[in-house]
Amino acid sequence: MSQDFEDRDPFVGRPRCWLVGVRLGSQPVLEVEEHLDELKGLATAAGGRVRGQTIQNRDKPDPGAYVGKGKAEQIGASVKEHEIDLVLFDDDLTASQIKVLEELTGAAVMDRSGLILEIFHQRARTSEARTQVELARLRYLLPRLTRRWGHLSRQQGGIGVRGGEGETQLEADRRMLRTRIQKLERDLKSIERTRKVQRRNRRGVPEVALAGYTNAGKSTLFNRLTGSHTLVRDQVFATLDSKLRRGHLAAGKVAVFADTVGFIRKLPHHLVASFRSTMGQVHAADLVLHVVDRSHEVWEEQQTVARDVLQDLEVDPERVVLVHNKIDRLNGHRPSSEPLGYGADIFEVSATTGEGVEELRRHLAFRLYGLSESASEDELWLQTATAG
Repeated sequence: MSQDFEDRDPFVGRPRCWLVGVRLGSQPVLEVEEHLDELKGLATAAGGRVRGQTIQNRDKPDPGAYVGKGKAEQIGASVKEHEIDLVLFDDDLTASQIKVLEELTGAAVMDRSGLILEIFHQRARTSEARTQVELARLRYLLPRLTRRWGHLSRQQGGIGVRGGEGETQLEADRRMLRTRIQKLERDLKSIERTRKVQRRNRRGVPEVALAGYTNAGKSTLFNRLTGSHTLVRDQVFATLDSKLRRGHLAAGKVAVFADTVGFIRKLPHHLVASFRSTMGQVHAADLVLHVVDRSHEVWEEQQTVARDVLQDLEVDPERVVLVHNKIDRLNGHRPSSEPLGYGADIFEVSATTGEGVEELRRHLAFRLYGLSESASEDELWLQTATAG
């Protein structure tokens, strides 16, 4: 594989970025703007500097330039005026669309999936996370490899020669990527086997996984439940590696808590597939705390996105406990809401102040050990002693 292909990093030097969103049909403008706000957060998290944005109204995406040739040329004018290095699209693009858009705008082009993968690449620390991220990136890059060698693919041979140096190099790169992908898939299977052994060794101690939209406060709640000091940052994807710690419930009962990677709308399918060994913590847990940032303006949409990902991971809704976090930011105003398919119970907590956390601990003790939710602490200890 060429050095240029392998080491290409569009975020070296904190590039100036321009955001592009497409409003399809009757889609609300506010929804598109909210998505672009999130894209801005992703770009900033990756190290970019956002200088502006464009929203294009279309009935359907243009198969060539996605936003249409005329709008792409307008974006190109903004690129030149603001000295933009990178144009970021809020939707996934095909290899041919990226090539056309780069030619029309005069800047590098990246779609939302590519940006998310870039953030994961920057923040992967453990061997498992690096393996998963590399696999996801290569799966993403494989169908987009053509444009990387466009300058060589034009070097055609003479009469009777089907391809030149570029075509040969392109096929060689594809073979190398496929070989590398196969090795990474084997490595992840080995990692999953190791995780299953670790779970068997913890048999007898129930597991509770924390899941939800990115930046919902999962790590803060994890620290509150386990007394840990896991990294907490007010940014997307602060946690990539699942972390396991023991935490106390009511009456001295314990559980193993797992802090997992956050979800996000339009989460790349290849990323979900690559992170199945980490997300396996969610699938295998006895209970899953679906943590929602109740103070966020579009918390209902975020709750739905995370619920859909949990469904994709085949997590039984009966094992999901809905936790509305950050209630300390609501100033006491919490309109009633439906739990969206998780039963009647919603636990409202503040992981920062601790409000509502003890009630959550008691509920977990009830679900995992059969202890009464309404009994006093002394009665709970008596129940535990009698059961022992």
